[in-house]
Amino acid sequence: MGKTGVKENKMGVMPVKKLIVNMSVPMMISMLVQALYNIVDSVFVAQLGEEALTAVTLAFPLQNLMIAVGSGMGVGINAMLSKALGEKNYKESDAAAGNGLFITFINAVIFILVGLFVTGPFIKSQSADAAIIGYGDTYLSIVCSLSFGLFFQMTFERLLQSTGMTMLSMVSQTSGAVFNIIFDPIMIFGLCGFPKMGVAGAAYATILGQCFAAVLGLIMNLKFNKEIHFSFAKVIHPSLLVIRRILYVGIPTVLMMSIGSVMTYSMNLILAAFSATAVAVFGVYFKLQSFFFMPVFGLNNGLIPVLAYNYGARNKSRIDEALKFSFILAFCIMLTGTITFELFPQQLLSIFNASDDMMAMGTVALRTIAVHFPIASMGIMMGSIFQAFSESMYSLFVSLGRQLVVLIPAAYLLSLTGNVNNIWWCFLIAEIASFVLSLHFFRKLYNRKVVPLEEK
Repeated sequence: MGKTGVKENKMGVMPVKKLIVNMSVPMMISMLVQALYNIVDSVFVAQLGEEALTAVTLAFPLQNLMIAVGSGMGVGINAMLSKALGEKNYKESDAAAGNGLFITFINAVIFILVGLFVTGPFIKSQSADAAIIGYGDTYLSIVCSLSFGLFFQMTFERLLQSTGMTMLSMVSQTSGAVFNIIFDPIMIFGLCGFPKMGVAGAAYATILGQCFAAVLGLIMNLKFNKEIHFSFAKVIHPSLLVIRRILYVGIPTVLMMSIGSVMTYSMNLILAAFSATAVAVFGVYFKLQSFFFMPVFGLNNGLIPVLAYNYGARNKSRIDEALKFSFILAFCIMLTGTITFELFPQQLLSIFNASDDMMAMGTVALRTIAVHFPIASMGIMMGSIFQAFSESMYSLFVSLGRQLVVLIPAAYLLSLTGNVNNIWWCFLIAEIASFVLSLHFFRKLYNRKVVPLEEK
């Protein structure tokens, strides 16, 4: 049975559809709350003016890079830990947790340096407007320099997810987002005795929410996560072998997610040639689309440990059922997103205090971009098997192809027409190319790793 007192993990015995719901819904809810926070955060910032909203949009690529690093390393920890649990190798799962915390600490230190020396030049490379530069540098330097909370929050949540404790992961992430939502208006506008801090207040509210979630995540891991035994010795005396295994999966995932930062940075440059309003529209789209993409990523995060565990347990039928159910659910979520963007673009834009120019441009943008959502859902779910089976290079190739090889060149060529509304079609063009490439890799990996598994 394995280690004394340790029962069979639910990922190996619970009915698959119930398991996917059990694993994914808490993360989907927490990511919906996170998406709501992203929207509310921008709504408050937009009250300071379109320049402030544009500045936060310009800050997003570097902010997204932090999330990519934290989440990518979390995937590496998650994949190694879940597979070890499926094999009943508890020594290896504990090593993954301890060394993962060491990597998390190093990531936070790196971004302190980024916050001190990189944020100013980064914002200036995208805009010459003094007001936008001031807002952007202030916001970005704070969230980078004080990013310990972000990195440890993400790692502690991944450790809970790896052992199937997604409800507790939801509590951690949701609590941080709710904390953030509450303190955003207080610190931005100077309510309840706080000084009025503007965009700096939005940044500090973000940091405080992340720290609150990190502390809560640590407490829940220590108190409830009995399948992982933390060792301070593994944190201060890391194993190069274990770190190498985590990085083997994590680095391609970091690079894959970081491509999004390069894409948004490049899109900002292309759109800035038209107007600051075009950049603001792009930023608003990214906030709004997260309300549908985030639940699908939550489903993806819930599916990864299920696939990894049952791959370690050599249970092909459960892998097949998990994939089929998740594909259908993801498609339905994204189809809902398309319908919402097509029917209610003006109502969505009005939330952000949109000017007449921003409303006209944004309505066309939301309706055009939303066409690709259902196709995107298929690519995201196919990517889950790449990560679960430690083949993240496939995900990296797909992201490179979609965002850099196709999307940015397409956006640039469409910009040469002189009509900013034509640029938005680059998302559909890129997603079609991504789907074809994802399907090729998915079939190749499935036939090589899943088909040979023995049926139980």
